[in-house]
Amino acid sequence: MEASARILTHGGPDALTTNFVAKTAGVSVGSLYQYFPSKDAIIAELIRAMRQSMRDDIIATVAFCADRPLRFSIARLVRAVIHHHTHANRRIDVLEHLELHLPPDPQARQMRDEMRGAIAQMLARHHIPQPDQAASDLLNLVFGMAHPALHDGETNFDALAHRIEPAALGYLGILS
Repeated sequence: MEASARILTHGGPDALTTNFVAKTAGVSVGSLYQYFPSKDAIIAELIRAMRQSMRDDIIATVAFCADRPLRFSIARLVRAVIHHHTHANRRIDVLEHLELHLPPDPQARQMRDEMRGAIAQMLARHHIPQPDQAASDLLNLVFGMAHPALHDGETNFDALAHRIEPAALGYLGILS
């Protein structure tokens, strides 16, 4: 998986072939095919790992913020999303583009539901109305603002966070 991720990050999707993955990983093509029957299977597993990492970051952030004020929690949530995207920005861009060409992954849906559920619980603790809907909208808002900015080359992550936080807080009805 690491060899595949490096190839995607540095060479793009066209460089990712089962032969090159096997060579980079130091295994035979036959051994690779025992675990991944195709290039698409490798890509699907990389996408699943990316989604799982994001889910883990969000759930850990929500757990860390359990007894904290909502403003603090939203700031940490925004920074967790930005951090996740900046950690492997090129890889995430490539994988998200490739994901559009693969069949929907039920595990990806489940992971998104788990993130949304954790955020909904946090919002419910703070008496936010309709916490399930608010959690879904909040995720879309934060991802929808962070991802394009980072994709377009944003490097001032604090400034980006300071643009997203008021939008998220405003959506939740928490004004300055």
